[in-house]
Amino acid sequence: MRFAVRVKPGAKRDAVGGRWDGALGAALVVSVRAPAVEGKANEAVCRVLAGALAVRARDLVVVRGQRSRDKLIELPDPPQDAAPRLAELLRPVAESPQSP
Repeated sequence: MRFAVRVKPGAKRDAVGGRWDGALGAALVVSVRAPAVEGKANEAVCRVLAGALAVRARDLVVVRGQRSRDKLIELPDPPQDAAPRLAELLRPVAESPQSP
């Protein structure tokens, strides 16, 4: 399973969710506190994604975009619920209903 991510390094907190239409198509937005220096952001991306997808961080591989905000991530042996979880994370944040 391969999917695109858009990384926001140096964020205030680690977070996964949202959609970015970029160079690799529809990408999952991943914010990490780690700076984009010496691969620290890539490691943080794998760690944060692993938590969101309920897999091990070492199972996620950055196959494209090691030095870019737009990355292609591979999960060679995804669990059965990985695709639905990814689809849920890609959904835009629902707007709150307005009060009359």
